[in-house]
Amino acid sequence: MVLGTRSAVFAPVQNLALIIVDEEHDTSYRQEESPFYNARDTAIVRGQKESAVVVLGSATPSLESFHNAQSGKYQYLNLPDRVANRPMAQAEMIDMREVFARGKKPAIFSDQLLEAIEHTRSRAEQTIILLNRRGYSSFILCRSCGESISCPNCDVTLTYHQGDRTLVCHYCNHHERAPSQCPVCTSKFIYYIGEGTEQIEELLRKRFPELRIGRVDRDTKQRRHEFETTLLDFAKGEIDLLVGTQMLAKGHDFPNVTLVGVVSIDAGLALPDFRAAERAFQLITQVAGRAGRGDLPGRVLIQTYHPHHYALRHACAQDYRGFYDEEIRHRRNHAFPPFVALALMLIRHKDRSRANVIAHELRNALVKANDAHACRILGPAPAPFARLRGEHRVQLLVKTRSRKQMRAVIDQAMKSFEVAGNDLRAVTLEVDPVSMM
Repeated sequence: MVLGTRSAVFAPVQNLALIIVDEEHDTSYRQEESPFYNARDTAIVRGQKESAVVVLGSATPSLESFHNAQSGKYQYLNLPDRVANRPMAQAEMIDMREVFARGKKPAIFSDQLLEAIEHTRSRAEQTIILLNRRGYSSFILCRSCGESISCPNCDVTLTYHQGDRTLVCHYCNHHERAPSQCPVCTSKFIYYIGEGTEQIEELLRKRFPELRIGRVDRDTKQRRHEFETTLLDFAKGEIDLLVGTQMLAKGHDFPNVTLVGVVSIDAGLALPDFRAAERAFQLITQVAGRAGRGDLPGRVLIQTYHPHHYALRHACAQDYRGFYDEEIRHRRNHAFPPFVALALMLIRHKDRSRANVIAHELRNALVKANDAHACRILGPAPAPFARLRGEHRVQLLVKTRSRKQMRAVIDQAMKSFEVAGNDLRAVTLEVDPVSMM
């Protein structure tokens, strides 16, 4: 038997009979650098070639996998009940618009969530608080001139980390000291905007000084001993409340956790990615599964400014089928997977004008190769992150209902593109991208 991460799908196993892909929806199965591959899809192809059974397991399957099951391409096996018939955690949404109206100012925590934390503590039970954003504040702003500090290599603002008073880019890992005054106008009125897991931990320590509080995110994971110790202490009951990012939603079994609070999910819903609603639904459903795993019932509180969003409504009801039916209708109406195949072509260059020239030349090659109009070619357009790691990024999207025709069009276009003297190294081709960012 071989147990491993995504690269284990290539293990040289003889007489292969069974491949199990646990949490098959997880984006970490996709390798985000060349060579691009999805370990789940690779497992399916390998299973076909070696006549092996492939089991895809998930409480929140990807829409593509569930659609394949519904269409008869996959065999569908349903486990409707928890172990020992334990009830699902009761989930509730808290409308932060009403919280704002009552308090006349923005609030990070609602009274309902704070009261629930207090009641959970009084019963000697444990709490998980989820915020899928690390650091202390999203960015800093000068209240005199309006300047914010951006990464010199990327088109993103730097995130403030209070532990070492640094500003960090979470994409290229650029670090610099947090300023005591504005670098433009020298004003000392520096304002910290947005909250991250560091700030959530600090605020909860002030609000509940008697609670033993820990934090789990990528920053603590980099300090391996601290990360492992925190999880072990929480499992032993030596930590009462655990703050963390999405890594807390995956696979942990803490029987004494009876309360899960989701501080904010709205930022994820606003991403320019057609899978944003699916990811939000999966995250909430998975983290809700951390509550009530023992003999005690669980409760989940979800704070949001969009309580009527279908992804949140169905996640609150823990109704995957209801979400699937609604989301699949949107995908069909707007021609997105699983109804079409996608290819994302990303052009990267240190010079912006050159990146745009290359992108337009590539589009011309694609249009010429697409003389049968088998594909729809969108772009070129700036990528959602128009500059990362010092490179400007422009993207093209190819949509089609025929993978064979898409491959033929792209192959022909890339050949003519290269013959015209263009550098293929400036273009990254990703078929079936898991992220449009």
